[in-house]
Amino acid sequence: MEETTKIFGLRAVIEAIQTDKTIDKIFIQKGLSGHLYQELQQHMSSREYNVSYVPIEKLNRLVKGNHQGIVATISPIKFVALEDLVSSVSEKESTPLFLLLDQLDDVRNFGAIIRTAECSGVDGIIIQKKGGAPVTADTVKTSAGAIFKVPICKVDHIKDAIYYMQSSGIKVIAATEKTDDLLYDKDFSQPVALVMGNEGKGISSSVLKIVDEKAKLPMKGTIGSLNVSVACGAFLYEVVRQRL
Repeated sequence: MEETTKIFGLRAVIEAIQTDKTIDKIFIQKGLSGHLYQELQQHMSSREYNVSYVPIEKLNRLVKGNHQGIVATISPIKFVALEDLVSSVSEKESTPLFLLLDQLDDVRNFGAIIRTAECSGVDGIIIQKKGGAPVTADTVKTSAGAIFKVPICKVDHIKDAIYYMQSSGIKVIAATEKTDDLLYDKDFSQPVALVMGNEGKGISSSVLKIVDEKAKLPMKGTIGSLNVSVACGAFLYEVVRQRL
């Protein structure tokens, strides 16, 4: 399955773009040039792609074969539009619950979060187009298939999704240690969108400035932090507890 999510070669990637495949990320060799590369750049300019310019050694590790300086990963899922997601969830009788992931890096953490999200009744997950973990075979495997059951959408920036949630009557709560408010003091009985941050940096400061509320988990040990997928599980199941 890992191999089927990757395509390589300039002509193959151009064709994937032309046929509107769901391209998750494009790796391009630094210094690449030539006629086909220029054609690729023209096609890429029509929309925003998650692009990394990397040494040839990185491409050699990604695939076996003549990659011609480019490898693209094709997402095994179709992403939904944010407006469509919020609209469809608002029509349900249940109280909306969304999850926003601010530049999560690790594909296995991503998969674990998706699995917990499905089990806890999350209506949809929002990720950023650039800077976040791609949807790979490892993501699918770690999610135990939940990735095919929870709608996922991509936005240009997480802030775009936050503003849209707020304008739709959904409270946005950030999971961060940069607050004195505990998770257990928050009201999750209303429509809520939870924001989880990057494994190392947490939630970006620009995002923290615009959320409605912040909450943290009480920490009793000396390490002072949890794996993001574990913390996400704790937050989501507090929502479940309050809504039972």
